[in-house]
Amino acid sequence: MPTQIVVAGAVISGSAVLVAQRARPPELAGRWELPGGKVAPGETERDALARELAEELGLGIGDVAVGDRLGADVALDGAMTLRAYQVRLLRGEPRPHDHRALRWVTAAELYDVDWVPADRGWLADLARAL
Repeated sequence: MPTQIVVAGAVISGSAVLVAQRARPPELAGRWELPGGKVAPGETERDALARELAEELGLGIGDVAVGDRLGADVALDGAMTLRAYQVRLLRGEPRPHDHRALRWVTAAELYDVDWVPADRGWLADLARAL
């Protein structure tokens, strides 16, 4: 069975990145992550990320521009691979539709965030992008 790709978006505006606070599952609730989700069959990774960000943040598909990859792949439990992309917010105001809260974090604040373990590997890459 092929590995499920999960895409995450480093939504950058100015010198800050958008982070989202998980509402579930219980073991990750309250921790912060880059928003995103699973790539559906027949969907490109960039299209999937634009769709997921629209669904999770209440944005339109054209409100974000998915750019270059960020950092290395992160293997999750052998069945999923987490992959991050840099994303520019073109317009709109993100709202937490699928998360407890959203916040903008600067490079100086990155290491003070209670990240989900999978996203921690991208902190140096995020700091460079900001």
